Amino acid sequence: MLSDVLLVSAPGKVILHGEHAVVHGKVALAVALNLRTFLQLQPHSSGKVSLNLPNIGIKRAWDVARLQLLDMSFLEQGDPTVPILEKLEKLKEVADFPEDCTDHERLAVLAFLYLYLCICRKQRWTAEDLELINKWAFQGEKVIHGNPSGVDNAVSTWGGALRYQQGKISSLKRPPALKILLINTKVPRSTKALVLNVRNRLLKFPKIVAPLLTSINAISLECERVLEEMATAVPAPEHYLALECYRRHGLKSPASGRPNGNRLSLLLQELIDMNQHHLNALGVGHTSLDQLCQVTMAHGLHSKLTGAGGGGCGITLLRPDLTGPEVEAVKQALTGCGFDCWETSIGAPGVSVHTAASLDAPVWQALDGLCAGQWASSS
Repeated sequence: MLSDVLLVSAPGKVILHGEHAVVHGKVALAVALNLRTFLQLQPHSSGKVSLNLPNIGIKRAWDVARLQLLDMSFLEQGDPTVPILEKLEKLKEVADFPEDCTDHERLAVLAFLYLYLCICRKQRWTAEDLELINKWAFQGEKVIHGNPSGVDNAVSTWGGALRYQQGKISSLKRPPALKILLINTKVPRSTKALVLNVRNRLLKFPKIVAPLLTSINAISLECERVLEEMATAVPAPEHYLALECYRRHGLKSPASGRPNGNRLSLLLQELIDMNQHHLNALGVGHTSLDQLCQVTMAHGLHSKLTGAGGGGCGITLLRPDLTGPEVEAVKQALTGCGFDCWETSIGAPGVSVHTAASLDAPVWQALDGLCAGQWASSS
């Protein structure tokens, strides 16, 4: 059984391009964020072991001696990636949960227990272990969303950047570590309703909406190409400017034969602007997102919604030439609108195990105010 503290984390995720179009068979690009959710498993001198999910305030504890007496042979039976009823009932017994428990929080605890008993005791995770984590995370997504794409769990498991189209997921090689702001407008919305609205608009205006979806697909493909080109060198300011507009700078298109630096300097911010306009045309914008874009544009930055739209979250690309005070000014302007704002980067590693010796400053910072105090008290 566990003798030391186990600390595990997984990254957050945003869609760069392809929202809503992906539902209609187009390409979407998703990236892992260096905003991580942590899980801590800790033995105590009292003979208990506790599970702490500090980001969402869930704590559970079990008696180690009782766990050691339980028959765990059921873990080796059948397909380990399918949470069959028999295994679920056995896990309820292990977790000492009521037989009729069905709430999402307890199901999440059960899923983790299964993963821990199967693989988390290992020093290193194999590709098969990661695939097991990915499949169980997908089962959790099904509980919450009903018919998920599989992108969220894949990005959080494998990290980096992923390309998704019609159920096929592939990794982008060495995505550049671009810095962004993630902004929560705090406007609630229904993903299901927004997806349905886009579908209805497509049925009502097929000759208008279908080309919009095709254009969003082209934006995703162009962004993928630019990211791959940026990955071959240290990202420079001109690469970031590449996400902005030809029109604003009065420059010709890449086809005009301009030097490579100028070509890249036109693309990424341009793609962000165009995609946001396309999403507004699909009917998934919101006044809060318009305000977000206007505030960041006033500071020379470019933003778009990420996810379903209709409120929710947006992202803002941060150029590498921005100073700390300039970034803080943007963040203050956004929080002044009532938004929540986080500075982070894309392309983060996937699910990871941390040891006391391996914890670096960013991890300690992420744990500050969550479970760092508990970790310190056990070491």
